[in-house]
Amino acid sequence: MTKARDIMTGGVECVQARETVLDAARKMKDLGVGALPICGEDNKLKGMLTDRDIVVKVLGEGKDPATCPAGDLAQGEAVTIGADDDAEEILRTMTQHKVRRLPVIDGHDLVGVVAQADVARALSDPKVGDLLEALSTD
Repeated sequence: MTKARDIMTGGVECVQARETVLDAARKMKDLGVGALPICGEDNKLKGMLTDRDIVVKVLGEGKDPATCPAGDLAQGEAVTIGADDDAEEILRTMTQHKVRRLPVIDGHDLVGVVAQADVARALSDPKVGDLLEALSTD
C-alpha cells in the first residue's frame, strides 16, 4: 500500500511565523513552490501559507506584505497527515478539509508535503475524480 512518505516531496522548507509575508513570497519564488508550511519559534508546524493567501488575505485587504508576519495567516491547527498513512487516508483528509496540500508529519517532525498531484498519481482514476470534484466545489 502506498504511504505518504512514498509520494511526498521531502526536504520541505518552512517560513518562520515571525518572517514577513514578503519574505515568504520571495522564498516561494526561489523554491518554485506555491505554498510553504509556517513554523513557530519551536519549529512546530503552525499552518500553511499559499500564494493565494498572500493575494487574497494580504494584498486584497490592503496590508503591507513587508510588515505583515507570515504567522498572522496561520489559521487554527494545521491539517496534517502521518508519514505512514496510506493514500486512501490522504484522500479522505484532503476531501474532508478541502485542501490541496498536506504537511506530512513523522512523530512531531515535519518531513514533507503531499500535494493533490501526488495523490492523483498514486490512486485509481475514479478516486482521483472524487478528490478533484470535492476540492472544486464550495
